[in-house]
Amino acid sequence: MAMTQAPSAKPHQVAEPVEKAAPEPPARKPVTLRTIAKFAQRGEKFACLTCYDVTTARWLERAGVPLLLVGDTAAEVILGLPGTIHAPLDFLITITAAVKRGAPNSLVMADMPFLSYQADDAEGIHNAGRFMTEGLADLVKIEADRSFAPLVEKMVRAGIPVVGHIGSRPQQSKVRGGYRSVGRTAAQAGPLVDDAIALEKAGATMLLIEACPDEVSQRIVQETSVPVIGCGAGPSCHGQIVVLQDLLGLTDWQPSFARPITALGDQIIAAAQRWIEMVRASELGEHPYTMNEGELDKFVQQRP
Repeated sequence: MAMTQAPSAKPHQVAEPVEKAAPEPPARKPVTLRTIAKFAQRGEKFACLTCYDVTTARWLERAGVPLLLVGDTAAEVILGLPGTIHAPLDFLITITAAVKRGAPNSLVMADMPFLSYQADDAEGIHNAGRFMTEGLADLVKIEADRSFAPLVEKMVRAGIPVVGHIGSRPQQSKVRGGYRSVGRTAAQAGPLVDDAIALEKAGATMLLIEACPDEVSQRIVQETSVPVIGCGAGPSCHGQIVVLQDLLGLTDWQPSFARPITALGDQIIAAAQRWIEMVRASELGEHPYTMNEGELDKFVQQRP
């Protein structure tokens, strides 16, 4: 697994007294694919979150989140684009490396964007390799059904760990007439299980299921042997993932399975408004920079 040196933390200076943060925990052992597999084998549920920058990655690793996904949702929550299909490949590779630098001991999953692997297998393998080398990713995720099994086989043969994203696939939303859950009928549920089995047989290291009933996820967990991460797919999955901005209350709308657990947006507003008040009132505290001894007199003489 690619490792980088985490940037050293700098002490934070605040304008007003705040509640002291908990001591930073000691650096943990690197989370690897084996770590996640052991979680699943022991029945130990694990949390995952999306992440898009080095600073946030640093704090999420300190919190103990074992797996971070650099999702194509960055197109929406970082770049303000209308959907995930607009996520630029080079941009995702760049921010994936940033997340890994911020969280060197976490497992970092790269999300392969729209048309980075669908058009041609060779191109897909090449782009996945870029995520592993330039992007420092530990594994890549592709939205797939069983028809992508040959590509998964080729990627794994090339040494690229792959996560198969099944269920609702946002990159297919234009075809389906919008984002919607799947697997709500027996006719839909059976093929999802078949997709999961085929992708595991092709060598997929993990599976991610999005927006489907828990009964379907439970069957997939039973019929496969790899860790299964749910994104709105019920509690039977080994791991759970949501978009970080949804969890923190930073988005104006979020899916029902990603309810905010804090109102960080309101806190940002309050902090910004307080800063506005401080600036207007010149309540900036003691200025930290002064001229060297004797230099002020020289400056005054130069510019009377």
